[in-house]
Amino acid sequence: MAEQNEVLRRTPLSRERVLRAAVTLADEGGTDSLSMRNLAQDLGVVPMALYKHVANKDELVAGMIEVVIGEIDPPVADADWKHAVRERILSARRVLQRHPWVSLAIESRKTPTPAILAYLDSMVGTLRNGGFSVDLAHHVMHAMGSRTLGFSQELFDTARNAGRTGATSPEPPAARPAQFADRFPNLAEIAVVASHDGSSVVGRGCDDQFEFEFALDLLLDGIERLHQQRWTSSR
Repeated sequence: MAEQNEVLRRTPLSRERVLRAAVTLADEGGTDSLSMRNLAQDLGVVPMALYKHVANKDELVAGMIEVVIGEIDPPVADADWKHAVRERILSARRVLQRHPWVSLAIESRKTPTPAILAYLDSMVGTLRNGGFSVDLAHHVMHAMGSRTLGFSQELFDTARNAGRTGATSPEPPAARPAQFADRFPNLAEIAVVASHDGSSVVGRGCDDQFEFEFALDLLLDGIERLHQQRWTSSR
């Protein structure tokens, strides 16, 4: 690792090098730890040298998003729309799991980056090539939401904090008040059967990847049914 860092330090500074170094820093410590100063220190340059390649932190993060989105696999060739969409989304999820800060960075932006627009455009193209009307493709993209990019905001998902602060050791589950089951009996029943922290008394605990694919397949099966019925929003 030390030799690799030394090689990077001797490599001429470029926009790509700046962005990739920033991605590495965010992967290790989350976006809260990322600053122009510590990025410059990691690259072995003065902070002013970075501004020749990125104007500010907002432009830096936008470029980092572009780098990460570029890691998503291209559409599966010669595949039916359902398989192609599913595989592309799962590829996006694998990429975002390598870079847990990206989903938060995407959500915080007011406008999507060109790479995100290109990715979404190709997803719509897959639907249209699969025979979808513009109307149905439009509603499918709304229904899929951020899941198209490989993530969804689960209720009380504390794991996403890793995107801000970096990877952390899992904390022990908090003890629930004795009256929890009395006040919220249905939630308590689910919590016992399938606890997200894996400490359930009954069952194996929730698997986040399984839950993501479960919801994705429900959506795709429903979309396929609408497509076969030649559904339109005017009906």
